[in-house]
Amino acid sequence: MPVDATPDPYADPIRFGQRLQILRTRKGLTRDALGGLMGRSGSWVKGLETGRLKMPRLEVVLRLAEVLRVQNLADLTGDQAVHVSLFTGPGHPRLADVVTAVNAFTLTTDTEAPPAAHIQARLSRAWAARHSAPNHREVIGALLPDLIRDAQLAVRQADRAGQRRAAHAALSQVYSLSQFFLAYQPEPALLWRVAERGMVAAQESEDPQTIGIAAWLTAQAHRDAGAGHYDAADAVIREALAFLEPLLPDAGDDVLAVAGALRFEAGYTAARRGETGTAWRFWDQADTMAQRLPGAYYHPVTSFSRAIMGAHAVTIAVELHAGGESVRQAAASDATTIPSRPRRARHRIEEARAYQLDGQPDVALATLEQAHAAAPETIAYNGYAKRIVLEEAESRVLARRQRAAGLAVKLGLLAA
Repeated sequence: MPVDATPDPYADPIRFGQRLQILRTRKGLTRDALGGLMGRSGSWVKGLETGRLKMPRLEVVLRLAEVLRVQNLADLTGDQAVHVSLFTGPGHPRLADVVTAVNAFTLTTDTEAPPAAHIQARLSRAWAARHSAPNHREVIGALLPDLIRDAQLAVRQADRAGQRRAAHAALSQVYSLSQFFLAYQPEPALLWRVAERGMVAAQESEDPQTIGIAAWLTAQAHRDAGAGHYDAADAVIREALAFLEPLLPDAGDDVLAVAGALRFEAGYTAARRGETGTAWRFWDQADTMAQRLPGAYYHPVTSFSRAIMGAHAVTIAVELHAGGESVRQAAASDATTIPSRPRRARHRIEEARAYQLDGQPDVALATLEQAHAAAPETIAYNGYAKRIVLEEAESRVLARRQRAAGLAVKLGLLAA
């Protein structure tokens, strides 16, 4: 039995309606929400789930499977003889091009790779564009295919040790940018492959900052894979910090920032475990490192800075399910000091979680509207935000329900 105490939809005998209800619930959709996405009503969904209505035509079943992101039609129909691969979308329109670039295996080409320094300059512009654009996935999705191909070529064509290390550093950092694009899209296997390639390339580069960034992202991938991967996340962070800490007395701001970001990640994972003291101890250590950075400094990949520590405090409190403390930290933090639009939107989502925990749903919705204004593509891919919106779309308070429904339409959760 899964931890959510719902039946396994793959175990027979379970009829179509029961499978539909289980899969809908696991996706966090209400009957009205699913009905809206299908151009139908919530009562139509209820009829299917309760068996009052028969299983619909194949084209309707296929549409249901697409909306629910069911990869195998048998998961919904229960017919083990039917194994149809379905679209798991909605993926970003640029996803297919990025997938093709990552999967490419070109060994014979006359194309000359650009210098690693040229790739690094393009990477810097890509990160700057990501932080300033509300449609940041669109921006980096357009840049990634060429960056991936050129960085891979640079590694293959490097013929001197120093040149090869620089090329590996550039390739690892391109994979890091790719992870930001692929996160929360229907390509989890590709995300892991990119994370692993990034870590291997980082080690080949021997560059402390590149190694730290790859470890930071790999730890996040482990943590977000579930509680069974928390130990793996901690192990990656311990190894990375053991490598970086001897370098810190003479390190520049970028390496110091990455070490601080790793310390916060350790605190984040501790908060997921419910370890209050450990979580705040790591936050304190990260904050101490942040205070060593210039006031205007902002790390382009990890966002680590003085400005981000207030946002990190909100995240720790929310993950510890401390509603009052979450709101206190949200009031103490200042999102306007965060220069990155997507990171500012993410902070607003964390604030909304805090207000929801504290029983202030109207403030939570207003904060999510601020997140949408900052970066629509951030909130559109965030499960926490969607959960709040869908929950409040069923509120008994008419004004709140209407406000949530309006936001749900913007996020594509309900039909206009």
